[in-house]
Amino acid sequence: MKFLSKFYVGIIYFFLYIPIAVLIFFSFNDSKSRVLFTGFTTKWYEKLFTNDLIINALINTLSVALIAGVFAVILGTGAAIGINAMNKKLKGVLLNISYLPIINPDIITGISLMLLFILLKMELGFSTLILAHITFNVPIVIFNVLPKLRQMDKNVYNAALDLGCNPAQAFAKVVLPEIMPGIAAGFLLSVTYSFDDFAVSYFTSGSSSQTLSVVIYSMVKMKVSPEINALSTIMFAFVLIVLLLVNIYGSKNKNKKQEGEA
Repeated sequence: MKFLSKFYVGIIYFFLYIPIAVLIFFSFNDSKSRVLFTGFTTKWYEKLFTNDLIINALINTLSVALIAGVFAVILGTGAAIGINAMNKKLKGVLLNISYLPIINPDIITGISLMLLFILLKMELGFSTLILAHITFNVPIVIFNVLPKLRQMDKNVYNAALDLGCNPAQAFAKVVLPEIMPGIAAGFLLSVTYSFDDFAVSYFTSGSSSQTLSVVIYSMVKMKVSPEINALSTIMFAFVLIVLLLVNIYGSKNKNKKQEGEA
C-alpha cells in the first residue's frame, strides 16, 4: 500500500514538473529547435533584456504586484480584524463571501471586472489592472491574517488598555506583532498571485499596460521561440523563490513560538 501511494504521488509530480524541467532545459539551447539540444547558451536570456516590450511588461508586472500587494495587505488586514470581532453568524456570511474571489474561475472574475470598469466608463489600463489585482488579493490576506487573530489571547489586548495604552497603541504594540507573520505571508502570496496571473490581467489591462503573462500569450500566438522559454523560466524561478520565502518565514515563526511556549 505504501509503495502504491508513493508511486501515485511520484506519477503526479512527474507530470507536473517534467514539462517545466523541459522548458527550463531548452531555454539554454543554442538553437531554436524544440527537440534537439545543440549546445548550452544564455543568449536567449540576454535577448530578453534588450527587448523593450519585455522590459516594459516586467516593470508593469512588478509594479502592479507590489502596489496591489500593499493595498491588499492594508484592506485585508482591516477586514480580517473586523470579521474576527463580529458575531458567529455574520462572520460566517462574510467569510463565505470572501471565499468567492478565490474559488471563482479567473476568467469569470476578469470578464466581470472588465464589464464593471466599462460600466463606470473607466479606461482600461494601469489603474484598472491594479484595482483588479487588489480585488482577488484581499481575500488571500484575510485568510492568512484570520488564523493569527484567532490564536491570539484577547486578554492581552485588554490588559494593554488597562495599563494605560490607547486603542492605537495597544494595536501597534500587542496585536500587530502577533499577526505580522500572517500579514507577511499574505503580502508575499499576493505578490506571487499577481505576478502569476493571466486571465484577470488579460481582460483588465488594456493595450498600454500589459503584464508578462499577457505578453507571453501574445508571443506564443505568433510563434514559440526560445525567448519565451527563457521568460517562462524567470517567472517560474521568481514564484518558486517567493513561495520558499513564505515557507521559511512561516517555519521560523512556528519554531520561535514553540520555543517561547517551552
